[in-house]
Amino acid sequence: MTEIFSDTSIRQLSQMLLSLIFFHISEYILAITIHGASNVTLSSLLITKHYALAMLLSLLEYLTEIILFPGLKQHWWVSNFGLIMIIVGEIIRKAAIITAGRSFTHLIKINYEEHHGLVTHGVYRLMRHPSYCGFLIWSVGTQVMLCNPVSAVAFAVVVWRFFAQRIPYEEYFLNQFFGVQYLEYAESVASGVPFVN
Repeated sequence: MTEIFSDTSIRQLSQMLLSLIFFHISEYILAITIHGASNVTLSSLLITKHYALAMLLSLLEYLTEIILFPGLKQHWWVSNFGLIMIIVGEIIRKAAIITAGRSFTHLIKINYEEHHGLVTHGVYRLMRHPSYCGFLIWSVGTQVMLCNPVSAVAFAVVVWRFFAQRIPYEEYFLNQFFGVQYLEYAESVASGVPFVN
């Protein structure tokens, strides 16, 4: 039971907590900065029941494994690689949000708005959905940092599947809004989520 209070667990769990706090607070602050406080709700914190359950289950995995298999959590190079994934994911996602500006929203727009423009510069030159790419890397990174093998795989599969379904839906509307311009862009730039065109 003392493993829960070991240097390893304190380091990993505090990094996880700080990662979660930074991610969600920065998303909210960016939403307020870009769209104005009157246009932002608490949903911009991106904390849903499913997300909270996933994080709770990953914490349960962590605590179970650190008690039963404490050596599993001692792979510092794995944990540090996860931390790098978190940082890279954050950078990609925040670059996407800042680059898109008012064109970025947490909800898929199904109606065209005047300020809605097709963003193809910055990080969008490299991928069509950098915010999704960043979140995928970030979310899996949180579990790699904790050396949670089950949750790392589960997060990768669930988040990938979510975006694999979301991207075609979102791109349907982007095609409606921007027509040939979007089609040409989509043909020349990858989605940013592996195996999702």
